[in-house]
Amino acid sequence: MKYALLFCSILLFAQFTTAQSVQLNWGSTDIRYNQEEIPKVTPAIRWTGTAWKGERVNGQAVLWTEAGVSDLTVSVSDLKNGANIIPASAIETNFVRYVMTDELSKDGTTGCGHRPDPSEWDSSLVADMLDNVKLLDVKARSTQPIWMNVWVPSDAKAGKYKGTLTISGKDFSARQLQIELNVLNHTLPAPKDWVFHLDLWQNPYAVARYCQVPLWSKEHFNAMRPIMKRLAEAGQKGITCSIMHKPWAGQTYDHFDSMIGRMKMLNGTWAYDYTVFDKWVEFMMNDVGIDKYIYCYTMIPWALRFDYYDQATASIRFVEAKPGEAAYEEYWGTFLKDFAKHLRKKGWFEKVTIAMDERGEEAMKETIKLIRKADPAYKISVAGYYHESIQSELHDLTIGFGHSFPAEVREARRKAGQISNVYTCCAEPRPNTFTFSPPAEASWLGWHAMAGDYDGYLRWAYNSWTEDPLNDSRFRTWAGGDCYLVYPDSRSSIRLERLIEGIQDYEKIRLLRKEFNSKGATSKLKKLNDAVSAFSAESITPDNAADMVNRARKILNSI
Repeated sequence: MKYALLFCSILLFAQFTTAQSVQLNWGSTDIRYNQEEIPKVTPAIRWTGTAWKGERVNGQAVLWTEAGVSDLTVSVSDLKNGANIIPASAIETNFVRYVMTDELSKDGTTGCGHRPDPSEWDSSLVADMLDNVKLLDVKARSTQPIWMNVWVPSDAKAGKYKGTLTISGKDFSARQLQIELNVLNHTLPAPKDWVFHLDLWQNPYAVARYCQVPLWSKEHFNAMRPIMKRLAEAGQKGITCSIMHKPWAGQTYDHFDSMIGRMKMLNGTWAYDYTVFDKWVEFMMNDVGIDKYIYCYTMIPWALRFDYYDQATASIRFVEAKPGEAAYEEYWGTFLKDFAKHLRKKGWFEKVTIAMDERGEEAMKETIKLIRKADPAYKISVAGYYHESIQSELHDLTIGFGHSFPAEVREARRKAGQISNVYTCCAEPRPNTFTFSPPAEASWLGWHAMAGDYDGYLRWAYNSWTEDPLNDSRFRTWAGGDCYLVYPDSRSSIRLERLIEGIQDYEKIRLLRKEFNSKGATSKLKKLNDAVSAFSAESITPDNAADMVNRARKILNSI
Protein backbone atom coordinates (compact mmCIF):
# COMPACT_ATOMS: atom_id res chain seq x y z
CA MET A 1 0.00 0.00 0.00
CA LYS A 2 2.81 2.43 0.95
CA TYR A 3 4.60 1.92 -2.38
CA ALA A 4 1.37 2.26 -4.34
CA LEU A 5 0.67 5.64 -2.73
CA LEU A 6 4.25 6.76 -3.46
CA PHE A 7 3.88 5.74 -7.12
CA CYS A 8 0.59 7.67 -7.42
CA SER A 9 2.22 10.76 -5.92
CA ILE A 10 5.14 10.58 -8.35
CA LEU A 11 2.75 10.11 -11.26
CA LEU A 12 0.61 13.07 -10.17
CA PHE A 13 3.69 15.26 -9.83
CA ALA A 14 4.90 14.21 -13.27
CA GLN A 15 1.54 15.15 -14.79
CA PHE A 16 1.67 18.60 -13.24
CA THR A 17 5.23 19.26 -14.35
CA THR A 18 4.35 18.58 -17.99
CA ALA A 19 1.98 21.57 -17.92
CA GLN A 20 2.62 25.24 -17.35
CA SER A 21 2.76 26.25 -13.72
CA VAL A 22 -0.78 27.66 -13.54
CA GLN A 23 -3.64 26.50 -15.76
CA LEU A 24 -7.12 28.07 -15.89
CA ASN A 25 -10.18 26.86 -17.74
CA TRP A 26 -13.93 26.95 -17.62
CA GLY A 27 -15.33 23.74 -16.18
CA SER A 28 -18.83 22.41 -15.48
CA THR A 29 -21.17 23.13 -12.59
CA ASP A 30 -22.16 19.45 -12.79
CA ILE A 31 -18.76 18.33 -11.47
CA ARG A 32 -17.20 18.40 -8.01
CA TYR A 33 -13.55 18.66 -9.01
CA ASN A 34 -11.12 16.54 -7.01
CA GLN A 35 -8.51 18.62 -5.20
CA GLU A 36 -5.71 16.15 -5.94
CA GLU A 37 -6.40 15.40 -9.59
CA ILE A 38 -5.81 17.37 -12.74
CA PRO A 39 -9.35 18.28 -13.83
CA LYS A 40 -10.73 16.65 -16.94
CA VAL A 41 -11.95 19.66 -18.88
CA THR A 42 -12.49 20.54 -22.50
CA PRO A 43 -10.26 23.52 -23.33
CA ALA A 44 -12.52 26.57 -23.03
CA ILE A 45 -11.71 30.19 -22.29
CA ARG A 46 -15.30 31.37 -22.98
CA TRP A 47 -18.27 30.60 -20.74
CA THR A 48 -21.64 30.93 -22.47
CA GLY A 49 -24.89 31.08 -20.57
CA THR A 50 -28.54 31.90 -21.10
CA ALA A 51 -30.79 33.64 -18.61
CA TRP A 52 -34.06 35.44 -18.16
CA LYS A 53 -34.13 38.89 -16.67
CA GLY A 54 -34.14 38.46 -12.89
CA GLU A 55 -32.63 34.97 -13.06
CA ARG A 56 -29.47 33.70 -11.37
CA VAL A 57 -27.13 31.53 -13.43
CA ASN A 58 -23.95 29.74 -12.38
CA GLY A 59 -20.61 28.94 -13.94
CA GLN A 60 -17.53 27.18 -12.60
CA ALA A 61 -13.93 27.88 -13.54
CA VAL A 62 -11.13 25.60 -12.45
CA LEU A 63 -7.46 26.39 -11.78
CA TRP A 64 -4.72 23.84 -11.29
CA THR A 65 -1.10 24.50 -10.57
CA GLU A 66 2.29 22.80 -10.38
CA ALA A 67 3.67 25.32 -7.93
CA GLY A 68 2.01 26.88 -4.93
CA VAL A 69 0.12 30.13 -5.52
CA SER A 70 -0.11 32.89 -2.92
CA ASP A 71 -2.82 35.56 -2.52
CA LEU A 72 -5.06 34.25 -5.27
CA THR A 73 -7.87 36.72 -6.08
CA VAL A 74 -10.82 36.77 -8.47
CA SER A 75 -12.35 39.80 -10.14
CA VAL A 76 -15.01 40.29 -12.81
CA SER A 77 -15.75 43.11 -15.19
CA ASP A 78 -19.09 44.63 -16.05
CA LEU A 79 -20.92 42.62 -18.71
CA LYS A 80 -21.66 44.86 -21.67
CA ASN A 81 -24.05 44.81 -24.58
CA GLY A 82 -23.39 48.08 -26.37
CA ALA A 83 -24.53 50.80 -24.00
CA ASN A 84 -26.36 48.25 -21.81
CA ILE A 85 -24.55 46.94 -18.74
CA ILE A 86 -24.94 44.19 -16.18
CA PRO A 87 -22.73 45.63 -13.43
CA ALA A 88 -19.96 43.62 -11.81
CA SER A 89 -21.84 44.10 -8.55
CA ALA A 90 -24.48 41.67 -9.89
CA ILE A 91 -21.83 38.95 -10.17
CA GLU A 92 -20.62 36.99 -7.15
CA THR A 93 -17.49 34.85 -7.24
CA ASN A 94 -16.37 32.38 -4.60
CA PHE A 95 -13.53 29.98 -4.11
CA VAL A 96 -14.96 26.48 -3.81
CA ARG A 97 -13.68 24.88 -0.61
CA TYR A 98 -13.40 21.25 0.37
CA VAL A 99 -15.12 19.49 3.28
CA MET A 100 -15.11 15.91 4.53
CA THR A 101 -17.94 13.68 3.36
CA ASP A 102 -18.70 9.97 3.44
CA GLU A 103 -21.07 7.77 1.44
CA LEU A 104 -24.42 6.02 1.24
CA SER A 105 -25.07 2.81 3.16
CA LYS A 106 -22.90 -0.15 2.23
CA ASP A 107 -25.58 -1.44 -0.16
CA GLY A 108 -26.06 2.04 -1.65
CA THR A 109 -29.78 2.19 -0.87
CA THR A 110 -30.00 4.95 1.75
CA GLY A 111 -28.24 7.76 3.60
CA CYS A 112 -29.93 6.87 6.89
CA GLY A 113 -28.43 4.91 9.78
CA HIS A 114 -26.14 5.48 12.74
CA ARG A 115 -22.47 6.20 11.95
CA PRO A 116 -20.70 6.42 15.33
CA ASP A 117 -17.31 5.41 13.92
CA PRO A 118 -16.25 7.48 10.85
CA SER A 119 -13.46 5.01 10.08
CA GLU A 120 -16.07 2.46 9.02
CA TRP A 121 -17.19 4.67 6.15
CA ASP A 122 -15.37 5.59 2.98
CA SER A 123 -14.61 9.28 3.57
CA SER A 124 -13.06 11.87 1.29
CA LEU A 125 -12.64 15.59 0.67
CA VAL A 126 -15.30 16.97 -1.63
CA ALA A 127 -15.84 20.39 -3.25
CA ASP A 128 -18.98 22.03 -1.90
CA MET A 129 -18.63 25.19 0.22
CA LEU A 130 -18.61 28.55 -1.57
CA ASP A 131 -16.19 30.45 0.62
CA ASN A 132 -16.37 34.19 1.25
CA VAL A 133 -12.63 34.81 1.57
CA LYS A 134 -11.12 37.21 -0.96
CA LEU A 135 -7.51 35.97 -0.79
CA LEU A 136 -6.54 32.32 -1.00
CA ASP A 137 -3.28 30.39 -1.03
CA VAL A 138 -3.34 27.30 -3.24
CA LYS A 139 -0.97 24.46 -2.48
CA ALA A 140 1.36 23.05 -5.09
CA ARG A 141 0.02 20.24 -7.28
CA SER A 142 -3.61 20.88 -6.45
CA THR A 143 -6.84 22.00 -8.10
CA GLN A 144 -8.93 25.02 -7.07
CA PRO A 145 -12.44 25.57 -8.49
CA ILE A 146 -13.97 29.06 -8.64
CA TRP A 147 -17.75 29.53 -8.63
CA MET A 148 -19.45 32.38 -10.48
CA ASN A 149 -23.07 33.46 -9.98
CA VAL A 150 -24.65 36.13 -12.18
CA TRP A 151 -27.93 37.60 -10.90
CA VAL A 152 -29.33 39.37 -13.95
CA PRO A 153 -31.11 42.63 -13.03
CA SER A 154 -34.83 42.48 -13.70
CA ASP A 155 -34.60 45.66 -15.79
CA ALA A 156 -31.75 44.45 -17.99
CA LYS A 157 -32.23 44.77 -21.74
CA ALA A 158 -32.41 41.54 -23.73
CA GLY A 159 -29.29 40.74 -25.70
CA LYS A 160 -25.82 39.21 -25.57
CA TYR A 161 -23.52 40.54 -22.84
CA LYS A 162 -19.77 40.05 -22.70
CA GLY A 163 -17.13 40.51 -20.03
CA THR A 164 -14.18 38.86 -18.33
CA LEU A 165 -13.28 36.94 -15.20
CA THR A 166 -9.71 37.54 -14.03
CA ILE A 167 -7.59 35.37 -11.72
CA SER A 168 -4.47 36.94 -10.30
CA GLY A 169 -1.97 36.12 -7.60
CA LYS A 170 1.30 37.10 -6.00
CA ASP A 171 3.48 34.73 -7.99
CA PHE A 172 2.04 34.61 -11.51
CA SER A 173 0.69 36.80 -14.27
CA ALA A 174 -3.06 37.44 -14.28
CA ARG A 175 -5.16 35.07 -16.35
CA GLN A 176 -8.48 35.89 -17.96
CA LEU A 177 -11.53 33.94 -19.03
CA GLN A 178 -14.32 35.31 -21.17
CA ILE A 179 -17.97 35.54 -20.09
CA GLU A 180 -20.82 35.61 -22.61
CA LEU A 181 -24.39 35.76 -21.34
CA ASN A 182 -27.46 35.79 -23.56
CA VAL A 183 -30.34 37.54 -21.74
CA LEU A 184 -33.73 36.52 -23.11
CA ASN A 185 -36.78 38.76 -23.33
CA HIS A 186 -38.56 37.08 -20.42
CA THR A 187 -38.64 38.20 -16.80
CA LEU A 188 -38.52 36.04 -13.69
CA PRO A 189 -40.30 37.51 -10.66
CA ALA A 190 -38.40 38.36 -7.48
CA PRO A 191 -37.95 35.34 -5.15
CA LYS A 192 -40.56 36.58 -2.69
CA ASP A 193 -43.11 36.40 -5.53
CA TRP A 194 -42.27 32.87 -6.66
CA VAL A 195 -45.19 30.47 -6.47
CA PHE A 196 -42.89 27.53 -5.67
CA HIS A 197 -43.39 26.63 -2.01
CA LEU A 198 -39.89 26.17 -0.58
CA ASP A 199 -39.66 25.02 3.04
CA LEU A 200 -36.15 24.49 4.42
CA TRP A 201 -36.22 24.20 8.22
CA GLN A 202 -34.09 26.72 10.10
CA ASN A 203 -32.15 26.01 13.30
CA PRO A 204 -31.39 29.21 15.27
CA TYR A 205 -29.83 27.17 18.08
CA ALA A 206 -27.01 25.99 15.80
CA VAL A 207 -26.09 29.60 15.01
CA ALA A 208 -25.84 30.57 18.69
CA ARG A 209 -23.60 27.60 19.47
CA TYR A 210 -21.31 27.95 16.49
CA CYS A 211 -20.94 31.74 16.77
CA GLN A 212 -20.57 31.53 20.57
CA VAL A 213 -23.17 34.21 21.27
CA PRO A 214 -25.93 34.21 23.89
CA LEU A 215 -29.16 32.69 22.63
CA TRP A 216 -31.65 35.32 21.43
CA SER A 217 -29.22 38.17 22.09
CA LYS A 218 -28.60 41.05 19.71
CA GLU A 219 -25.39 39.30 18.65
CA HIS A 220 -27.35 36.13 17.91
CA PHE A 221 -29.79 37.92 15.61
CA ASN A 222 -26.93 39.77 13.91
CA ALA A 223 -25.23 36.44 13.21
CA MET A 224 -28.44 34.92 11.83
CA ARG A 225 -29.43 37.84 9.59
CA PRO A 226 -27.21 37.12 6.53
CA ILE A 227 -27.85 33.38 6.79
CA MET A 228 -31.61 33.80 6.81
CA LYS A 229 -31.58 36.52 4.15
CA ARG A 230 -29.83 34.06 1.85
CA LEU A 231 -32.73 31.70 2.51
CA ALA A 232 -35.26 34.44 1.69
CA GLU A 233 -33.44 35.00 -1.60
CA ALA A 234 -34.03 31.33 -2.40
CA GLY A 235 -37.80 31.91 -2.16
CA GLN A 236 -38.38 30.43 1.31
CA LYS A 237 -42.03 30.60 2.42
CA GLY A 238 -42.05 29.54 6.07
CA ILE A 239 -40.56 30.23 9.51
CA THR A 240 -39.61 27.15 11.55
CA CYS A 241 -40.70 27.45 15.20
CA SER A 242 -40.26 24.88 17.96
CA ILE A 243 -43.11 25.06 20.47
CA MET A 244 -41.82 22.30 22.75
CA HIS A 245 -38.51 21.04 24.14
CA LYS A 246 -36.69 18.67 21.74
CA PRO A 247 -39.48 18.09 19.20
CA TRP A 248 -37.18 15.68 17.35
CA ALA A 249 -35.66 14.10 20.47
CA GLY A 250 -32.43 16.07 20.09
CA GLN A 251 -31.47 14.35 16.84
CA THR A 252 -29.30 17.25 15.61
CA TYR A 253 -25.98 18.39 17.05
CA ASP A 254 -27.80 21.45 18.42
CA HIS A 255 -31.20 20.40 19.69
CA PHE A 256 -34.27 22.59 19.35
CA ASP A 257 -35.74 24.02 22.53
CA SER A 258 -39.20 25.46 23.11
CA MET A 259 -39.65 29.05 21.97
CA ILE A 260 -42.64 29.28 24.31
CA GLY A 261 -42.41 29.07 28.10
CA ARG A 262 -45.03 27.11 30.05
CA MET A 263 -45.75 27.48 33.75
CA LYS A 264 -48.28 25.62 35.87
CA MET A 265 -49.37 28.04 38.57
CA LEU A 266 -50.01 27.30 42.25
CA ASN A 267 -53.74 27.35 41.59
CA GLY A 268 -53.43 24.77 38.79
CA THR A 269 -53.93 27.19 35.88
CA TRP A 270 -51.41 27.64 33.05
CA ALA A 271 -49.41 30.71 32.04
CA TYR A 272 -47.43 31.11 28.81
CA ASP A 273 -44.47 33.26 27.85
CA TYR A 274 -44.28 34.13 24.14
CA THR A 275 -41.28 36.47 24.34
CA VAL A 276 -38.80 34.31 22.40
CA PHE A 277 -41.41 33.15 19.88
CA ASP A 278 -42.38 36.75 19.15
CA LYS A 279 -38.76 37.89 18.80
CA TRP A 280 -37.93 35.09 16.36
CA VAL A 281 -41.05 35.53 14.22
CA GLU A 282 -40.74 39.33 14.10
CA PHE A 283 -37.07 39.02 13.13
CA MET A 284 -37.81 36.58 10.32
CA MET A 285 -40.77 38.56 9.03
CA ASN A 286 -39.54 42.13 9.38
CA ASP A 287 -35.73 41.88 9.13
CA VAL A 288 -35.41 38.90 6.80
CA GLY A 289 -38.61 39.05 4.74
CA ILE A 290 -39.91 35.50 5.19
CA ASP A 291 -43.52 36.04 6.17
CA LYS A 292 -45.99 33.73 4.45
CA TYR A 293 -46.22 30.87 6.98
CA ILE A 294 -45.21 30.15 10.57
CA TYR A 295 -44.72 26.41 11.08
CA CYS A 296 -45.03 25.41 14.75
CA TYR A 297 -43.55 22.01 15.67
CA THR A 298 -44.82 19.75 17.14
CA MET A 299 -47.71 18.25 19.09
CA ILE A 300 -46.58 14.70 18.33
CA PRO A 301 -42.84 14.54 18.99
CA TRP A 302 -40.69 11.45 18.72
CA ALA A 303 -40.74 11.15 22.50
CA LEU A 304 -44.18 11.85 23.99
CA ARG A 305 -42.78 13.80 26.93
CA PHE A 306 -43.69 17.45 27.44
CA ASP A 307 -41.96 19.88 29.77
CA TYR A 308 -43.27 22.75 31.91
CA TYR A 309 -42.19 24.80 34.90
CA ASP A 310 -44.10 23.84 38.02
CA GLN A 311 -44.53 26.81 40.34
CA ALA A 312 -45.50 24.60 43.27
CA THR A 313 -42.19 22.73 43.27
CA ALA A 314 -40.07 25.41 41.56
CA SER A 315 -38.78 22.82 39.12
CA ILE A 316 -39.04 21.58 35.54
CA ARG A 317 -41.46 18.70 35.29
CA PHE A 318 -42.77 16.56 32.45
CA VAL A 319 -46.10 15.25 31.25
CA GLU A 320 -45.92 11.86 29.56
CA ALA A 321 -49.09 11.27 27.57
CA LYS A 322 -50.33 10.13 24.19
CA PRO A 323 -52.81 11.84 21.85
CA GLY A 324 -56.29 10.99 23.06
CA GLU A 325 -55.36 10.81 26.74
CA ALA A 326 -56.71 13.29 29.30
CA ALA A 327 -53.27 14.56 30.36
CA TYR A 328 -52.38 15.20 26.71
CA GLU A 329 -55.60 17.13 26.17
CA GLU A 330 -55.05 19.28 29.26
CA TYR A 331 -51.45 20.10 28.33
CA TRP A 332 -52.10 20.91 24.67
CA GLY A 333 -55.73 21.97 24.66
CA THR A 334 -55.21 24.74 27.20
CA PHE A 335 -52.15 25.94 25.33
CA LEU A 336 -53.81 25.96 21.92
CA LYS A 337 -56.64 28.17 23.15
CA ASP A 338 -54.24 30.66 24.68
CA PHE A 339 -51.93 30.50 21.66
CA ALA A 340 -54.81 31.32 19.31
CA LYS A 341 -55.63 34.44 21.34
CA HIS A 342 -52.01 35.55 21.27
CA LEU A 343 -51.68 34.94 17.51
CA ARG A 344 -54.81 36.90 16.72
CA LYS A 345 -53.59 39.77 18.85
CA LYS A 346 -50.32 39.80 16.88
CA GLY A 347 -52.13 39.46 13.55
CA TRP A 348 -50.42 36.14 12.78
CA PHE A 349 -53.17 33.57 13.23
CA GLU A 350 -53.79 33.11 9.49
CA LYS A 351 -50.09 32.50 8.89
CA VAL A 352 -49.64 29.83 11.58
CA THR A 353 -49.88 26.10 11.00
CA ILE A 354 -49.66 23.55 13.80
CA ALA A 355 -47.05 21.30 12.20
CA MET A 356 -46.13 17.63 12.61
CA ASP A 357 -43.95 15.18 10.74
CA GLU A 358 -43.90 11.46 10.03
CA ARG A 359 -46.55 10.46 12.57
CA GLY A 360 -49.08 7.63 12.42
CA GLU A 361 -52.67 7.95 11.25
CA GLU A 362 -54.42 7.25 14.55
CA ALA A 363 -52.24 9.67 16.51
CA MET A 364 -52.89 12.30 13.85
CA LYS A 365 -56.66 11.81 14.04
CA GLU A 366 -56.69 12.34 17.81
CA THR A 367 -54.45 15.39 17.54
CA ILE A 368 -56.51 16.98 14.77
CA LYS A 369 -59.62 16.43 16.88
CA LEU A 370 -57.99 18.29 19.79
CA ILE A 371 -56.80 21.16 17.57
CA ARG A 372 -60.27 21.62 16.10
CA LYS A 373 -61.78 21.58 19.59
CA ALA A 374 -59.38 24.33 20.73
CA ASP A 375 -60.00 26.49 17.64
CA PRO A 376 -61.58 25.17 14.42
CA ALA A 377 -59.80 27.82 12.33
CA TYR A 378 -56.27 26.56 13.00
CA LYS A 379 -54.28 25.51 9.94
CA ILE A 380 -52.54 22.13 10.25
CA SER A 381 -49.54 20.86 8.30
CA VAL A 382 -47.86 17.48 8.05
CA ALA A 383 -44.65 16.31 6.41
CA GLY A 384 -44.82 12.55 6.18
CA TYR A 385 -47.26 9.90 5.19
CA TYR A 386 -50.33 10.24 3.00
CA HIS A 387 -53.49 9.19 4.84
CA GLU A 388 -56.69 9.54 2.85
CA SER A 389 -58.80 9.84 6.00
CA ILE A 390 -57.14 13.07 7.15
CA GLN A 391 -55.64 14.72 4.05
CA SER A 392 -58.52 17.17 3.60
CA GLU A 393 -57.89 18.48 7.14
CA LEU A 394 -54.33 19.43 6.28
CA HIS A 395 -53.66 22.86 4.81
CA ASP A 396 -50.10 21.84 4.01
CA LEU A 397 -49.31 18.19 3.26
CA THR A 398 -45.83 17.17 2.15
CA ILE A 399 -45.25 13.54 1.19
CA GLY A 400 -42.02 11.64 0.62
CA PHE A 401 -40.26 11.28 -2.71
CA GLY A 402 -41.54 8.31 -4.67
CA HIS A 403 -45.10 8.71 -3.39
CA SER A 404 -47.81 10.70 -5.14
CA PHE A 405 -51.20 12.26 -4.54
CA PRO A 406 -54.17 10.79 -6.40
CA ALA A 407 -54.85 13.22 -9.24
CA GLU A 408 -58.35 14.04 -8.04
CA VAL A 409 -57.08 14.69 -4.50
CA ARG A 410 -54.36 17.00 -5.71
CA GLU A 411 -56.84 19.01 -7.75
CA ALA A 412 -59.31 19.19 -4.89
CA ARG A 413 -56.58 20.40 -2.55
CA ARG A 414 -55.49 23.08 -4.99
CA LYS A 415 -59.05 24.34 -5.44
CA ALA A 416 -59.36 24.52 -1.65
CA GLY A 417 -56.20 26.64 -1.43
CA GLN A 418 -54.23 23.82 0.20
CA ILE A 419 -50.57 23.07 -0.41
CA SER A 420 -49.24 19.71 -1.67
CA ASN A 421 -45.46 19.30 -1.56
CA VAL A 422 -42.75 16.65 -1.91
CA TYR A 423 -39.76 16.11 0.38
CA THR A 424 -36.50 14.19 0.51
CA CYS A 425 -34.47 13.26 3.58
CA CYS A 426 -31.72 10.76 4.35
CA ALA A 427 -33.85 7.90 3.01
CA GLU A 428 -33.42 8.66 -0.70
CA PRO A 429 -30.10 7.65 -2.24
CA ARG A 430 -31.07 9.93 -5.12
CA PRO A 431 -32.06 12.56 -5.92
CA ASN A 432 -30.54 14.22 -2.89
CA THR A 433 -28.39 17.02 -1.57
CA PHE A 434 -25.67 15.15 0.31
CA THR A 435 -22.21 16.67 -0.04
CA PHE A 436 -21.30 13.74 -2.28
CA SER A 437 -24.49 13.88 -4.39
CA PRO A 438 -24.03 14.87 -8.04
CA PRO A 439 -24.76 18.64 -8.07
CA ALA A 440 -27.40 18.38 -10.78
CA GLU A 441 -29.61 16.28 -8.51
CA ALA A 442 -30.45 19.44 -6.56
CA SER A 443 -31.72 21.08 -9.77
CA TRP A 444 -33.48 17.86 -10.76
CA LEU A 445 -35.72 18.23 -7.70
CA GLY A 446 -37.33 21.41 -9.09
CA TRP A 447 -38.16 19.68 -12.37
CA HIS A 448 -39.56 16.69 -10.50
CA ALA A 449 -41.79 18.96 -8.41
CA MET A 450 -43.27 20.33 -11.63
CA ALA A 451 -43.56 16.89 -13.24
CA GLY A 452 -45.42 15.56 -10.20
CA ASP A 453 -47.63 18.67 -10.05
CA TYR A 454 -46.42 19.48 -6.54
CA ASP A 455 -46.58 23.01 -5.18
CA GLY A 456 -43.02 22.88 -3.88
CA TYR A 457 -40.33 21.07 -1.94
CA LEU A 458 -39.39 20.57 1.71
CA ARG A 459 -36.14 19.54 3.32
CA TRP A 460 -35.73 19.20 7.04
CA ALA A 461 -32.41 20.98 7.51
CA TYR A 462 -31.20 24.33 6.18
CA ASN A 463 -28.56 24.94 8.85
CA SER A 464 -28.50 22.18 11.50
CA TRP A 465 -24.72 22.29 11.48
CA THR A 466 -22.39 19.52 12.55
CA GLU A 467 -19.74 20.12 15.20
CA ASP A 468 -17.24 21.52 12.67
CA PRO A 469 -19.31 22.35 9.58
CA LEU A 470 -16.62 24.31 7.71
CA ASN A 471 -14.44 21.23 7.59
CA ASP A 472 -16.53 18.12 8.16
CA SER A 473 -20.08 17.55 6.86
CA ARG A 474 -20.31 14.03 8.30
CA PHE A 475 -22.70 13.30 11.15
CA ARG A 476 -23.27 10.49 13.62
CA THR A 477 -26.62 9.50 12.12
CA TRP A 478 -26.87 10.35 8.41
CA ALA A 479 -24.84 10.70 5.24
CA GLY A 480 -22.55 13.72 4.87
CA GLY A 481 -24.33 17.01 4.20
CA ASP A 482 -27.77 15.77 5.23
CA CYS A 483 -27.87 18.31 8.07
CA TYR A 484 -27.30 21.56 6.19
CA LEU A 485 -27.28 23.37 2.85
CA VAL A 486 -25.67 26.62 4.00
CA TYR A 487 -22.42 27.06 5.91
CA PRO A 488 -21.65 29.45 8.78
CA ASP A 489 -21.31 33.16 8.00
CA SER A 490 -23.79 32.71 5.15
CA ARG A 491 -21.41 30.74 2.94
CA SER A 492 -23.52 29.14 0.24
CA SER A 493 -22.91 25.72 -1.27
CA ILE A 494 -22.90 24.14 -4.69
CA ARG A 495 -25.97 22.21 -3.56
CA LEU A 496 -27.96 25.29 -2.54
CA GLU A 497 -27.12 27.20 -5.74
CA ARG A 498 -28.12 24.25 -7.90
CA LEU A 499 -31.35 23.83 -5.90
CA ILE A 500 -32.20 27.47 -6.63
CA GLU A 501 -31.61 26.80 -10.32
CA GLY A 502 -34.25 24.07 -10.23
CA ILE A 503 -36.72 26.32 -8.44
CA GLN A 504 -36.16 29.01 -11.08
CA ASP A 505 -36.79 26.42 -13.80
CA TYR A 506 -40.09 25.53 -12.08
CA GLU A 507 -41.12 29.19 -12.16
CA LYS A 508 -40.09 29.59 -15.78
CA ILE A 509 -42.09 26.51 -16.79
CA ARG A 510 -45.13 27.85 -14.94
CA LEU A 511 -44.92 31.22 -16.68
CA LEU A 512 -44.33 29.74 -20.14
CA ARG A 513 -47.25 27.36 -19.75
CA LYS A 514 -49.45 30.33 -18.91
CA GLU A 515 -48.15 32.24 -21.93
CA PHE A 516 -48.48 29.33 -24.36
CA ASN A 517 -52.01 28.56 -23.18
CA SER A 518 -53.10 32.18 -23.59
CA LYS A 519 -51.61 32.37 -27.09
CA GLY A 520 -52.75 28.94 -28.22
CA ALA A 521 -49.12 27.89 -28.87
CA THR A 522 -49.95 24.19 -28.65
CA SER A 523 -46.76 22.87 -30.29
CA LYS A 524 -44.54 24.83 -27.91
CA LEU A 525 -46.65 23.76 -24.96
CA LYS A 526 -46.38 20.11 -25.96
CA LYS A 527 -42.62 20.36 -26.36
CA LEU A 528 -42.30 21.89 -22.91
CA ASN A 529 -44.65 19.39 -21.27
CA ASP A 530 -42.84 16.47 -22.87
CA ALA A 531 -39.56 17.72 -21.40
CA VAL A 532 -41.10 18.08 -17.95
CA SER A 533 -42.79 14.67 -17.96
CA ALA A 534 -39.44 12.89 -18.13
CA PHE A 535 -38.70 13.79 -14.48
CA SER A 536 -40.58 10.95 -12.81
CA ALA A 537 -39.39 9.28 -9.61
CA GLU A 538 -38.48 6.17 -11.60
CA SER A 539 -36.37 7.99 -14.19
CA ILE A 540 -33.35 9.02 -12.12
CA THR A 541 -30.23 6.84 -12.02
CA PRO A 542 -26.86 7.29 -10.27
CA ASP A 543 -25.41 9.22 -13.21
CA ASN A 544 -28.13 10.72 -15.42
CA ALA A 545 -29.33 13.80 -13.48
CA ALA A 546 -26.99 16.23 -15.26
CA ASP A 547 -27.91 14.99 -18.74
CA MET A 548 -31.62 15.19 -17.93
CA VAL A 549 -31.45 18.70 -16.50
CA ASN A 550 -29.17 20.08 -19.23
CA ARG A 551 -31.29 18.65 -22.02
CA ALA A 552 -34.54 19.92 -20.51
CA ARG A 553 -33.11 23.35 -19.68
CA LYS A 554 -31.91 23.74 -23.27
CA ILE A 555 -35.50 23.23 -24.42
CA LEU A 556 -36.81 25.59 -21.73
CA ASN A 557 -34.49 28.39 -22.87
CA SER A 558 -35.12 27.93 -26.59
CA ILE A 559 -38.90 27.80 -27.01
